[in-house]
Order: sequence, then structure tokens, then C-alpha cells
Amino acid sequence: MTSPHSARPAAPAPRLIATDLDGTLLRDDKSVSERTVAALAAAERAGIEVFFVTGRPARWMDVVSAHVHGHGLAICANGAAVVDLHSGGTFVEVRPLAREVALDVVSALRAATPGVSFAVEQTTGIHYEPLYPPFFLDPGATVASAEKLLFEEEPGAAPPVIKLLAQHPDLDPDAFLATARAAAGSLASFTRSSPTALLEISGLGVSKASTLALCCAERGISAEEVVAFGDMPNDIEMLSWAGRSYAMANAHPAVIAAASGHTVANNEDGVAVVIERILAGTIDD
Repeated sequence: MTSPHSARPAAPAPRLIATDLDGTLLRDDKSVSERTVAALAAAERAGIEVFFVTGRPARWMDVVSAHVHGHGLAICANGAAVVDLHSGGTFVEVRPLAREVALDVVSALRAATPGVSFAVEQTTGIHYEPLYPPFFLDPGATVASAEKLLFEEEPGAAPPVIKLLAQHPDLDPDAFLATARAAAGSLASFTRSSPTALLEISGLGVSKASTLALCCAERGISAEEVVAFGDMPNDIEMLSWAGRSYAMANAHPAVIAAASGHTVANNEDGVAVVIERILAGTIDD
């Protein structure tokens, strides 16, 4: 018979660290601190793989590409793409959003949330509607209606869509997410990582967690051997899946509720703090 005061079994030694970037690993100025760089390198030397798992597209990974070690892989676009940063962001795997499904989502959201505007993230870059907040770092973007951006003359003729983005100028971000899921959650996966009313829409079942689980399975790594970090709703599934997870002090309330542990804010190197404790053997299970 187990005593209520018996020590619970120790958690398995971590074999993989999965960390979000913006608001988590990166400071608010988008830099990676020297302390964090050192912690990531020390984890790799100790045999712990580090995966960057982000909503960012592959072309925005230059902020951390120098800090990917052995495997060189990162999970981008909320799980829709696995890219090799050692080769400049080559796509290793893509889990696309079918264009006909994206068109159905556009139709459903236009009806449910008048005033919404869209952008289409493809493997080749982003394109957006006239009312969508412009991406000044993407001067090659096509500006047209989502229906035109998603049209292709023959199936497979256009680049894969890895993410549809929906922006609303007036709605509360969490209310927008809830409304969108109610209107079209059976068609695709909806999440958000921005403090504004900006939704990120992927293929049904595509998330940071599901793609991370696939990458771990390929390596024989169980969920219990993963330590995950995040700060926004697009991290919730990943934090819930991992054996140990940490919400940043600056995290969304739903993220704090989902994580098994907490650390200090991104500007205080919260990821590095936990990694240092793991390597020193002083982490609380």
C-alpha cells in the first residue's frame, strides 16, 4: 500500500527541450541573450536535443539559426513545417492546409466575423488582402482577395499553403478565436500567438504538439522525456503533451494553467534558468 507521504517516481531524464521563440526564448527586442545561448549549447553537449517550435515561418528563423546544433531542425508555422536551418531553411516536411478547405474557412469567417481580412502563408512567402496589416518585410507579396490568392488552376499547381491568417480590427483576441473555432473548427486548426486579434489557421490536427510528437517518435523519445516552454495559446497543446512544461511569467493565463511548472519572464532568461537547473540536477519534478 502506498503511503500518502511516499516519494513519487522521479521523472525520466530529459532527452529533448522544445521551446517557443517569441515571448519565450527571445527577449522582447528579439535577441537571444548570452546566458540563453550558453544554456542551449550546454544542453546539446549534455546530449539533450533542442527543438525550436514556433509560429514563425521558415524565412523568419534567422534570429536563432546560429544556435541550432546537431540536427539543425526547427518546427515552424505552428507545426505545419519542419525545416533544416543548417541549409538555410530547407523544408524537410510540410503539413499543408488544403486550398479548398482554406476557402471554406474564409467563407465561414466572413459570415461569422464581418470586417475580417486574410493573409495566405505559402512555402514561398506571404500574400494578403488589401485591408490586412501590411508585412513591410515582404515586399514581394501579392495583394488580392483571399479567394484569388487561394485559387489554383489545377490541383497541386500552386505552392503549398502552410497557414491562413485572419485579422480583425475590433474584436477581442480571445473572443475572435472562440468565434472562429465555433464557425469553422471542424474544418481546420485555429490558434493565436499575437496580442492582437490575429488568428493562425492550419490543417485540421496540425499543431506544434502533433508535429513535435512525430519528430520525437522518429527519435524514440517519449513525451515524458520532453521539457517544453511557451507563452501563448498556440503553445498550450505542446505544453500539455510534454512530460514537463513551463509557462513564462509573461504568459497568457490559459498557458499558465496548462503548464506543469512556471519560470521567470522571457526578458529574464526564463528558459535558460530552467535548463541550468536541469543540467545541475536541481530541477523540481
